[in-house]
Amino acid sequence: MNWGAIWATVGAVCAALFAGIGSAIGVGITGQASAGVVSENPDLSGKCLLLQLLPGTQGIYGLLIAVVIALNSGLMSGDVSALTTTTGVRFLVAGLPIAIGGLVSAIYQGKVAVAGINMVAKKPTESGKGMVMAIMVETYAVLSLLISFLLVNGIK
Repeated sequence: MNWGAIWATVGAVCAALFAGIGSAIGVGITGQASAGVVSENPDLSGKCLLLQLLPGTQGIYGLLIAVVIALNSGLMSGDVSALTTTTGVRFLVAGLPIAIGGLVSAIYQGKVAVAGINMVAKKPTESGKGMVMAIMVETYAVLSLLISFLLVNGIK
């Protein structure tokens, strides 16, 4: 049993799983808000859809880091014979920033996007402000992505 491969796999799975869960929650709550607004005013569907899509990016970031871990650790090629337990744990730790940062930021970005959708329902011309507010939360997802990417690529 290669514990390095197991830990690297857990790191890849955590990155994709937790960021994906956060995105599913964020996109879900914004979808509920969008459905209510669009049922009253179908012309607002485009503005609502843009706000709904934003929390989905964290899931993409988590998937990206999972693939980078799988490639760098040898999981994709199946050549994990040189993967030590210590190196595997390093891959796990490298996946944690986007796993946790993606989970939390996607949920909160969804909440901010819901507020933006409510703003669009009352004042459709203010959709840009709602987008900017939601994108501010995205900054922390991007920072989590960046640190995970740097950590994964720094593992030798």
